[in-house]
Amino acid sequence: MARLKILTFPDPRLRRVASPVKEFDKSLIKITENMLETMYGENGIGLAATQVDIHKRIVVMDLSEEKNNPKIFINPEFKVLDDKSLFSCEEGCLSIPGVREEITRPDKIKAYWQDIDGKNYEDEPEGLLAVCFQHEIDHLEGKLLVDYISPLKRDRIRKKALKSVI
Repeated sequence: MARLKILTFPDPRLRRVASPVKEFDKSLIKITENMLETMYGENGIGLAATQVDIHKRIVVMDLSEEKNNPKIFINPEFKVLDDKSLFSCEEGCLSIPGVREEITRPDKIKAYWQDIDGKNYEDEPEGLLAVCFQHEIDHLEGKLLVDYISPLKRDRIRKKALKSVI
């Protein structure tokens, strides 16, 4: 396994929309293993393939305290079940280090995905799992946490990020 380089905002590659996974083979297993190692190495709870410059619809997560319950979602998508039931929490992002923002998202969703072998699943996650699922799918759609905040705040974060690169 290998740790992958995480793209950071405002890298334009973070805005690319990911393509569906069509091949469920050994290379997919290797990608997900490397993504998990990268996520754990950065103390994250979720990582989308787009964040490591792989533009495929792949997400890995582990919400357990012990970091021993990895979840892999291939071609994930969701639909909102109740747009009036909202959940707010402070979100962070491995692609925007040092930034945490209060974001409000739908709390009741129906999630659909495939596993590493291509088997289909669906569930109705709530709370933190629902938030993470939506956050990571945003990445696959080229959307970032900063898209939920004011343009002024987003511009400040962009300027700070650009200064840290120089």
